[in-house]
Amino acid sequence: MKLIKIILIGFLLAVAVLLLAALVLPSSYQVERSVSINKPKDQVFSYLVLLKNQDNFSVWMALDPNVKKTYQGEDGTVGFVSAWHSEKDDVGSGEQEIKAIKPGERIDYELRFLKPFASVSPAYLLTEQSTASETKVTWGFQGDMPYPMNLLLLVMDMEGMIGKDLQQGLDKLKYLLEQPAT
Repeated sequence: MKLIKIILIGFLLAVAVLLLAALVLPSSYQVERSVSINKPKDQVFSYLVLLKNQDNFSVWMALDPNVKKTYQGEDGTVGFVSAWHSEKDDVGSGEQEIKAIKPGERIDYELRFLKPFASVSPAYLLTEQSTASETKVTWGFQGDMPYPMNLLLLVMDMEGMIGKDLQQGLDKLKYLLEQPAT
């Protein structure tokens, strides 16, 4: 009986320590990746501002060739929404809305995931002129894990998981945009 009490007290102390740690741990994360594209900034930005073009380089959309897409509004303008639905958990269901555009420089999105889990996260694309014929594109994603779920940030490599997908998408974007015109 004494051993059971010791185990129970130890367990409760461990849970209490974890919950206290979650109070001081960060609850948000940000992941960014960049690539240089051998095209002028105006050409790169005019491609990126059209949300439908993300389907051409997004790693996630490539996971399910049968994903169902719907659109609302005028692509390339604030308020345009691209929604998707997939039976595959890796893709899930949700929508992405253009929230702000700083012409030639930045596009801000809101990602609203519905399945396999519900969450809302901001994302963005930045373009910077490196040289007259080269543009640096940065793709960023932010997320929040509310208390006490933020404890998972200790064991989940968000930088590695999301960063790898962002970099693959940017590498494909570079490949697509640097192809000679036919």
